[in-house]
Parts: sequence; C-alpha cells; structure tokens
Amino acid sequence: MKFRPLHDRVVVKRVAEEERTAGGIIIPDTAKEKPMQGEVIAVGPGARDENGKVQPLDVKVGDRVLFGKWSGTEVKLDGEELLIMKESDIMGVLEGAAAKKKAA
Repeated sequence: MKFRPLHDRVVVKRVAEEERTAGGIIIPDTAKEKPMQGEVIAVGPGARDENGKVQPLDVKVGDRVLFGKWSGTEVKLDGEELLIMKESDIMGVLEGAAAKKKAA
C-alpha cells in the first residue's frame, strides 16, 4: 500500500533503540522508552501560506530526525509501525557522523 501524507505532514519510522547499556546490562522491553528519533519515510507537498502558495517542507525523505516524546499519531501500514506528524512536531534533523553512526 502506498501512503501519501497531505499538507505539512511527515511519515516517520522510529529507529531501533539499544537493547544493552554501555555496561552490558540488557534492558527488558517493559523498561524501554520509545525512541524519539526516526527516519523520514514520506513527506507532504507543504503547507499553504496566506496567499495560497505552497511552502515546501524543510525535511526530506531519508532524513534522520528528532521529535517529541508525545509527537505524532501512531499508525500501522503494511504491518509496519509508523508515526504521522506535522513538520512543526520535528525538533531537528541529525546531520553528519552522528546520523551515520546511529544508522549502522
């Protein structure tokens, strides 16, 4: 199934959280917090300004982003858990070595 967000909405897939602490302690699922970091899967065309002109979004597909703990709406598409949120819920884009390290 294809999903295309409207206006200034963004579809984000959470990244997997570490299952061990730096000291090697395994964290059980019940004690884990949901990660507040994800990868942008799809973006809408943008919001309209007061003149009716579409303003494109600052984020793009593939960006690693940070968002608030309670941001977005959780949905399940094709068996995959995703978040749909407005671009304004995204706090920032991870760039450079930090984003590549987290992806590995």
